[in-house]
Amino acid sequence: MSQWIIEPIFVADAPDVPGLAFRHFRGTEDFPGMLAVVEGSREADGAEWVMSLEDLAHQFAHLENCDPATDMVMVEVNGQLVGHGRCWWYEQLDHTRLYSFYAHLLPAWRQTGIREAILRQMERRLRQIAAGHPAEPPGCLQAWSSNTQTHWTSLLENAGYQVVRYGLDMVRPDLENIPEYPLPEGIVVRHGSLAEWRQIWEAAREAFRDHWGASEWPETRVEEAQGESTFHPPLWRVAWAGDEVAGGVLNFIDHLENETYGRARGYTETIFVRRPWRGQGLAQALIARSFMALKEAGMTEAALGLDADNLSGALHLYRKMGFQETKRFMTYRKPLDPKRR
Repeated sequence: MSQWIIEPIFVADAPDVPGLAFRHFRGTEDFPGMLAVVEGSREADGAEWVMSLEDLAHQFAHLENCDPATDMVMVEVNGQLVGHGRCWWYEQLDHTRLYSFYAHLLPAWRQTGIREAILRQMERRLRQIAAGHPAEPPGCLQAWSSNTQTHWTSLLENAGYQVVRYGLDMVRPDLENIPEYPLPEGIVVRHGSLAEWRQIWEAAREAFRDHWGASEWPETRVEEAQGESTFHPPLWRVAWAGDEVAGGVLNFIDHLENETYGRARGYTETIFVRRPWRGQGLAQALIARSFMALKEAGMTEAALGLDADNLSGALHLYRKMGFQETKRFMTYRKPLDPKRR
């Protein structure tokens, strides 16, 4: 990671706001202000995720294809941090390169044109990065929004971004009347363990290669995941066929989120079944057992996120398991012209 740059950033098309300044990231000293921007935006954006300083530090310690010293912009008004943006890139398994970014800004400043300036600055930086990459196949700029993030959605669409994929958040509002589903012949289910983590990770990585927009899971993810606050193998339910992992659900509980919203929610996430064991009812059996694991841990509801256009029938399965749609997410893209600055 580069040394922190202390000079301000000149943004040619910045709005005329008294006291407005753009600067580079200063390292960990910026973390509290960054979290304050996210926290101050949650209600306006209808967001429900919560992050601690420890979570943010862990995330920044494991960034891929992103140097915060050059790939972030911090926004201040009269010396107070009011927004920030970050960009990065990655390559899908089909070799499509995606140049992604976000732009957070406190709601009180959203009618000034500042967020639009962050967006354009991120685009400029990503085009600089793309200029150093092969021209073929052409890459795309990419960002995400949800049906509750109306301001960000309108900015992306006004900037020429179009929806290429939808996702959903789903919640099962209770953990009562959990169905019983038999396991396929020869399958046993047990909770996860740190000793088996590498094998479970490899199985999930293989299974998710079939999903839309899949990219290679970096090796660093094996160790990185172990430092996350939601990494808890005893909650997982993993299906074994002899010595092989057939599938699994890597359940977790976000205690900070539950405390913030006064609920007892667990997540049935990273649901996967490897190809030889698909179509045998294994996923529904694992999800049902995950409900029991979460209930035994004191949870009263379960949630997950999914690709709404998944061709494997996942949406139908989750509805059958009692999940209800609560929020819609959009993946936005537009063509990248690396010659533009």
